[in-house]
Amino acid sequence: MADDASGHLQHVKSVVLDYYRKFDSVLASPRQQAGNAIDDLTAALASSVTEDFLWRGMHPFYEQHGAGAVVEVFWGPLHAAMAPLQRRMDVFLAGDNDADGGASTWVCSMGHFLGLFDAPWLDIPPTRRATPVRYVEFSRVEGDRIAESALFLDLIAVMRQAGQYPLPPATGQPGIYLGPRTADGVQLDAQDPDETTQTLELAWRMAGDLDEANRIAREQGTDRMPAEVLARCWHPDMLWIGPDGIGSSYTIERYQQQHSYPFRFGLGDKEFHGHIARIAEGRYAAWFGWANVSNRPRGGYLGLPASGQAEMRVVDVYRREGDKLADNWVFIDLLHWLSQQGLRPLDRMRQLLGIEEF
Repeated sequence: MADDASGHLQHVKSVVLDYYRKFDSVLASPRQQAGNAIDDLTAALASSVTEDFLWRGMHPFYEQHGAGAVVEVFWGPLHAAMAPLQRRMDVFLAGDNDADGGASTWVCSMGHFLGLFDAPWLDIPPTRRATPVRYVEFSRVEGDRIAESALFLDLIAVMRQAGQYPLPPATGQPGIYLGPRTADGVQLDAQDPDETTQTLELAWRMAGDLDEANRIAREQGTDRMPAEVLARCWHPDMLWIGPDGIGSSYTIERYQQQHSYPFRFGLGDKEFHGHIARIAEGRYAAWFGWANVSNRPRGGYLGLPASGQAEMRVVDVYRREGDKLADNWVFIDLLHWLSQQGLRPLDRMRQLLGIEEF
């Protein structure tokens, strides 16, 4: 049974890797005439996805259906701005989806796209420098094709590199996007199923601690989560790698001061909405929601004023070390979260640059 399960996961990984080989060869091509690039990207994507392919992208891309729409809205403009592009993976894993009882199987890839930012993208001014675009991508495989994908990027980090950072100073350290300390995140080979079980169970225990803290906050009005509670599941020297706007934190104590407490004190009325995909393989786990959680800014979070209820689309990728979580890479669609509060940093950037008028 274990061999059958391993073979199944190896197959879905091979489907995604084959897609990457075909599609990334086009991404890595020099800047072409717009029509040629669009045609080549569309053909490469269409050869690997189903006809009713569903793609989820961050603000301002959102949901798209079919290869042509995805390339027109996202890949074509990105290639035109930053070609040649290369994918540099730090983490790669597959798993049957714990969120739907194993009915679907997903692959997660995380790392950076690296390109030469030589033309505007989303009207962000080009830097003419090598520009890393941090990404995480989830792909649901059916048979020999990809039926559904979700791609999260750190767009605010791209704005920062272009001198267009739209938010007050972060509580954590921006620009720290390190891969796994153990350099074993790209799991091309089959993994020990016992290791997978341990990882998923640990991630669930950690999530249970957060749920308990949220319950106490609602009932007792206190958002403090003692360090000893975090230490049940987190390594003392944990590294929490957050998106630009929040930044990254090292050690439990700094994580509390630079992310956990600002998040807990600055946001109220938290409601968890579940995940679309929740997978683990070996010592790695990953999950995302659309949206995972909603909350109400009380004032102060990200240096912004109070506002109404807004939803957050969040990705977590974890590395387990022994019986503790040691690394946590986090992506949040902050531009979508801000847009629900009437804040549109890309529009404001365009207005400041004179591209748009009020």
